[in-house]
Amino acid sequence: MSNQPPNPSLPPNDPHYQQWNPPAKKNNTVLIIVLALVGLGALPCLGICAGLLLPAVQAAREAARRVECSNNIKQIALAMHNYHDAYQAFPPAFTVDEAGQPLHSWRTLILPFLEQKALYDQIDLNKPWDDPANQQVASTVIKVFGCPSATDHSATGYVAVVDPSGAMTGPVGTRFRDILDGSANTILFVEVGSEHAVPWMSPHDIDLATFESFAGQDRQLSNHPGGTHVSLCDGAVRFLANSTDAEIRRSLITKAGNERVTLP
Repeated sequence: MSNQPPNPSLPPNDPHYQQWNPPAKKNNTVLIIVLALVGLGALPCLGICAGLLLPAVQAAREAARRVECSNNIKQIALAMHNYHDAYQAFPPAFTVDEAGQPLHSWRTLILPFLEQKALYDQIDLNKPWDDPANQQVASTVIKVFGCPSATDHSATGYVAVVDPSGAMTGPVGTRFRDILDGSANTILFVEVGSEHAVPWMSPHDIDLATFESFAGQDRQLSNHPGGTHVSLCDGAVRFLANSTDAEIRRSLITKAGNERVTLP
């Protein structure tokens, strides 16, 4: 269709008729060129917008993973409390054989309280965790033991800080009445990143010196920017900032040091 009606005084075969009725094809070509130029001009804007939105999307995803990680820790802490109800003490950091050699982790001992009784019953507790008899169970991935922000799900970042002064002393379980500093002021276990992650059945965790060494460091103790989750003996989960100094970290580990350190 033409943009202007033809001049009725001119016959269609008159050369001047085209001034009133230019070909539609030319108009369409111009429109396509204009739209193409507009589209090319918009591409950089789209790229800039995507670049601005990407950090926000990544931050939102990390926030969701951090919430899921916190929920995992709450489930584990609840299992440890149920273990205490059943045996009048928290699980030991590890079990030992007659020679005092570590066999199994505290994580193994709480399996029945994590709805994993069937898996627990398959374990030979008299043989080490990495014995061929326990290989199939050791290779099983337990979802609640895995931080969603971790890249390696064959190991767990939920570990105890094993120290004679803490709630997880070694082969002997701690009772609530032994926590003289208060269960709300004493750490039960913590979260670490891939550098210190261990197989969940392994009777290895971290020591107090390692936990203290992260004070004020730029490197991450956990998989989450800015800090790490810790579970207190009362079952509460807190986010411990990387900037927390070594003295406060030590005070949070000791169960009878007469300190009164409270996390926000």
